[in-house]
Amino acid sequence: MTTYPVSPNTVLANALKHAEDVLTPRVLDVAPDRIVFVVGTQINGAPHIGTSLVQSLTFAVAARIRDKFGVPTEVRFGALDNAPYAIVTDQKSGHRYQQSYAHALGEQGVVEQVDKLYRPLFAALSERLHVPYSVETYSQQQAGEHFRRTWLLALPRMDAARWWLAPSSGVAHLRVPCPRPACGWAEKHAERTHVRHVSAERATVSAVCMHHGEYEVTIDPDGGGYLDLATLYRNLIKELAVTSRRGALYVMVKGGDWVFGSQLVDGALQALGLTCGQLPARLFCPMILSDTGAKLSKSLIREGRATLPEGAAPWMLDTRDWPGSLPEYIDKLLNTAEVVLSDPRHFFRSYSAGELGRMMTSPAARSVPAP
Repeated sequence: MTTYPVSPNTVLANALKHAEDVLTPRVLDVAPDRIVFVVGTQINGAPHIGTSLVQSLTFAVAARIRDKFGVPTEVRFGALDNAPYAIVTDQKSGHRYQQSYAHALGEQGVVEQVDKLYRPLFAALSERLHVPYSVETYSQQQAGEHFRRTWLLALPRMDAARWWLAPSSGVAHLRVPCPRPACGWAEKHAERTHVRHVSAERATVSAVCMHHGEYEVTIDPDGGGYLDLATLYRNLIKELAVTSRRGALYVMVKGGDWVFGSQLVDGALQALGLTCGQLPARLFCPMILSDTGAKLSKSLIREGRATLPEGAAPWMLDTRDWPGSLPEYIDKLLNTAEVVLSDPRHFFRSYSAGELGRMMTSPAARSVPAP
């Protein structure tokens, strides 16, 4: 029977008794009537082990925080259906265009994708840990009145935030796909997309479609166009929107690779006027690494630009290939989550694919303190 991992000490781990204690200052400061753990992922294919680990840790931490503070917790899964489904180069302009999953699959197709690839895991984790969850696609989020009002409110102040969101160019771009039926294509890098703030209730976006030429879309709180924001820009508006919600504490749960990007999002939020205490709470989960120390990337491996790390198995790139049942997979995930959460030293670190594979496939053992 194997033992728990031997993890080195770190400044943060040394300051905590339990990994979830990192959220204690925010809980005490806000005194919320509920806590919402927000975790999202692009729905551009089957989840890999890093995605499943983050999601299982989200539910496990939500259960621990609920039991510690006696405050109801829930998990909100953000299904990013604005992920690129197809990317092509326009032969006339040389510009790159993309079509999202939302536009390629349609609303029902996205629902089926989520139900097939993600909902079984969420439903099982929710039932096992008694933490309710909900699913919200990006399409639903961007269509909501509150999200659009937040974007319209931030638009006149984007000069203060744009260098945080795009430090190399100062252009925080957005895409409003061509609204013509059966189209939905948009310039990937939005080179010819221009935004004009008309009023507190309205903005216009002009762009160029590779099939239909120039078009203009009006964005208002009630609808008008599909507001596809670049990654950091999207997170800015999403997090700015939740700061105005009364009574709830929102915790943004992400993989450890987001540590660097979140510095820019926090800078942009403060540039728009938020104080440090108003920033959303964050929880960064362990990353799964390849032999080189890079994040385990199924896309690089499938493109032949990287190899499956030593000790890793194909199911780690597509969790549907797990050699067993879903209940067994849930057991292994929750056992691994318990190990990772048993000591802050085990949580605030990364794991090689081989080491995580060992933890997922070895019998459970009693915790052995790190030296």
